[in-house]
Amino acid sequence: MYRHRFGYRRLHILLKREGWQANWKKLYRLYREEGFTVRKRSGCKRAVGTRTPMTIPQGPNQRWSLDFMSDALEDGRRFRVLKMIDDFSRECLAAVVDTSIGGARVGRELDRIADLRGDPCMVVSDNGTELTSNAMLKWQ
Repeated sequence: MYRHRFGYRRLHILLKREGWQANWKKLYRLYREEGFTVRKRSGCKRAVGTRTPMTIPQGPNQRWSLDFMSDALEDGRRFRVLKMIDDFSRECLAAVVDTSIGGARVGRELDRIADLRGDPCMVVSDNGTELTSNAMLKWQ
């Protein structure tokens, strides 16, 4: 009868469905005597300490921003767009459109743009799976 993630409240509901008349307080006492517990899930991780404010770029190629957008075609196929923007000039450096964009592809596009414009001082992005892959770590 005992199920892995079921606490005493869920067991009380299951017993009522099967026709057993059980007081929830008595059920809780028996549940505790048997040593059953459902551990409480931990809360969200909080940022530790204070964050330093992001510096404002004073010239081109100081900070580039990367982000992914996704959408779907009329027939249901999904596609993604990788946007690379120079934060100082607000210039779109690249807009890569494909059905699948992995970390190696992101690294190749960054190399291509760095060859044309020079290396950036900083690249800012969210923690997407494409940007935390081994290919992206090698690019850094």
